[in-house]
Amino acid sequence: MASSDKLPFDGVKIADFSWVWVGPTSTKYLADHGATVVRVESLSRPDILYSLGPFKDREAGPTRTHAFSDFNTSKLGLTLNLKTPEATEIAKRLISWTDVYVESFTPGTMAGLGIDYEVARKVNPSIIMVSTCLMGQSGPASAFAGYGFHAGAVAGFYDITGWPDLAPDGPWVAYTDVVTPRILSAIIMAAVDHKRRTGQGQYIDASQLEMGLQFLAPQILDYTANDHLTTRNGNRSNFAAPQGAYSCAGDDQWCAIAVESDEEWAGLVKVLGNPGLATDGRFATNSGRLQNHDEIDAQISQWTAAKTPQEVMRLCQAEGVPAGVVQRSSDLFEDPQLAHRRMFPQLDDPQVGPVPHTGHLFDIRGYDHGPRSPSPLIGQHNEQILKEFLGMTDDEITEAVIAGALE
Repeated sequence: MASSDKLPFDGVKIADFSWVWVGPTSTKYLADHGATVVRVESLSRPDILYSLGPFKDREAGPTRTHAFSDFNTSKLGLTLNLKTPEATEIAKRLISWTDVYVESFTPGTMAGLGIDYEVARKVNPSIIMVSTCLMGQSGPASAFAGYGFHAGAVAGFYDITGWPDLAPDGPWVAYTDVVTPRILSAIIMAAVDHKRRTGQGQYIDASQLEMGLQFLAPQILDYTANDHLTTRNGNRSNFAAPQGAYSCAGDDQWCAIAVESDEEWAGLVKVLGNPGLATDGRFATNSGRLQNHDEIDAQISQWTAAKTPQEVMRLCQAEGVPAGVVQRSSDLFEDPQLAHRRMFPQLDDPQVGPVPHTGHLFDIRGYDHGPRSPSPLIGQHNEQILKEFLGMTDDEITEAVIAGALE
């Protein structure tokens, strides 16, 4: 694995016992930017991501799934069967070696395995331990196990997503799994900085529910301050109009338009080429446009139907009207802006060959940011980690193999 003193997290050591999405993605950020991250897993309980696609060439297989590969770049792979006492002892040695210890299981799991925070702190007094789960480590709902779909629903995202005359639709994919790593990775970075300055570790109890709620702050504040309950409203805003995704020429082609001011409304009227909209008193104010949204949408849809989404976006933006093509995943790989930002770097995966991976939403001047190596195969770096990092002898490793600790 490449390393350089130019990488901001070079020298930071992380033991990643987490699985699926939140923990692995959070540690991926630090791994891609220089940290040494040991990904701990077991053949006795493979990561759920191995069974999820997309699969290379649509051929299913645990080493062919891009989900696992994309979430675990730049890491080293270690297998530990924590059902064996020998593996538990190795885990303690790993925790003693590391700066940050991350797990993402149901509360109580790590205590049952004999490697909870109290144990971790004994073997490494300055350890930073991160536990992330749906509801947090304490409270009446702490035992609630599930995925980001469930936390997204409990947090309230599903009730406000969709159309008012239909059942809750919910944001696509497991919502809190997607947003939580953006917060959790920053929390870990802050903890690492605190440790560098003070020498002190800490325990981080990261509730996906609570981190997800940060993205509903305006709706929560609106309810507490104004007693206004936000609910499903399609693609429209409760505060400005017109807004929506409008059908364009072609097969299932759309462009999103969002007007938020009188100036932008004037620009849209000019684009539509319908001066009558400018003189119609019903549309002169934002409140009037909100009340007459259906009629305005009909006018916009008639105009967009004859144009490609790219034309709509270009014409609207030329007049200062926010607009964007509704792109498919296949469109993203041809987007010139994303290409310029190197959003999809290619990595040569040992199992499936060169495949694109996700880049980063930020760029740090002075070095080539982004994934440094493809995700590890199961147990790929066992010998390196056990010998070089943990100082185990050949005899100790052989005993661990015989005991089934490295499965």
